[in-house]
Amino acid sequence: MKRGGGRVGLAVSAEKTAEAGRLEAGEGVWDSLVVGAGQAGLAASRFLLHKGIRHTVLDAEPGPGGAWRNRWDSLSMADVHGVADLPGLPAPKASAEPANRALPAYFGEYERRFGLPVERPVTVRRVEDEDGLLRVTSLDGEGRESVRLTRTLVNATGTWRGPFVPAVPGAGEFRGRQFHTVSYPGPEALRGKRVAVVGGGASAVQFLGELAEGSELLWITRRPPQWRSGPVDGLAVVSRIEAHVVRGLPPESIVSDTGIGLRPAEEAARRSGVFERRLPMFERILPEGLRWADGREERVDAILWATGFRPVLGHLAPLGLRTPEGGIELRREPGLVQGATTSVRDPRISLVGYGPSASTIGAGRAGRRAAVSVERFLSGRGASSAPSREA
Repeated sequence: MKRGGGRVGLAVSAEKTAEAGRLEAGEGVWDSLVVGAGQAGLAASRFLLHKGIRHTVLDAEPGPGGAWRNRWDSLSMADVHGVADLPGLPAPKASAEPANRALPAYFGEYERRFGLPVERPVTVRRVEDEDGLLRVTSLDGEGRESVRLTRTLVNATGTWRGPFVPAVPGAGEFRGRQFHTVSYPGPEALRGKRVAVVGGGASAVQFLGELAEGSELLWITRRPPQWRSGPVDGLAVVSRIEAHVVRGLPPESIVSDTGIGLRPAEEAARRSGVFERRLPMFERILPEGLRWADGREERVDAILWATGFRPVLGHLAPLGLRTPEGGIELRREPGLVQGATTSVRDPRISLVGYGPSASTIGAGRAGRRAAVSVERFLSGRGASSAPSREA
């Protein structure tokens, strides 16, 4: 694995006595660990380096690109909803190049140009408190466990590894194929099939536009979609999301505030009438199709779940950061709505790409703020109170 940042991570060893001695001397302890090397994680690492803070980046992917390396082949740079520049390097422009090639190349160039200390593949399994330090347990690509100790942690794990599929009776009995956005195979694999697209967000609408020419479609949502007809007030949207996370509430979907806009491909699907034939959510999955509460049944060959994602935060569970409402309360930064990154319950933890910074623009700003928070904690200005465990 590639290493950097000035100090090696502390691996689990049979030499427990020697290990304890090294820790007592302060060796093998990182000033910060960044978990995730997507846009937010890379931005955080860049600013930590700029501040001279010794750290390493642990990335679960086998190569650069974050979630972008896993997007479907037909998603081009002209299709993505804008990718903001990483600090100090312009992002690729709109083009016909697949996003799963252009953006991993861009992220890889960023890592090389600024010498970011990324280790991969490393999957963080849990983060625990150990005598005032954070004990980070992870697995490498061969399944070997290791432990690192750090004074602070910047979490940048995003949502791609947290696909959400609603529990529907009969799902295990379906004889067709089921996909989530993370495993969407592209239009050719579904050509000539009768496909149920489930979900009311931007991805569902993109899939409908892409599949309309070669597949017979059913569009199914729990509630009517929110269409966007004009410009978006981005500051108002992010401010509403920030208001949730500073109260410890789970962050809302950005689409719930921005609405859905149509690209040319989706306009063609709209003209075909697929958006007007939207159906409510079914109540059961049958071996050959779907059944609704009113008794209606529809045969389908495949179900495409465009039902979104949840933040990947399970590894932080031992720290008890969640509120009774299910979110993680972040400290408000006056005048900087995308700067809410620091956990109120444990100021050693920063979250970037979460809540108000869950966008490519917000990722860079949050990365900068997280580095400030780490610096503040290490200097003693952010550690005035012990991590709180109250519910």
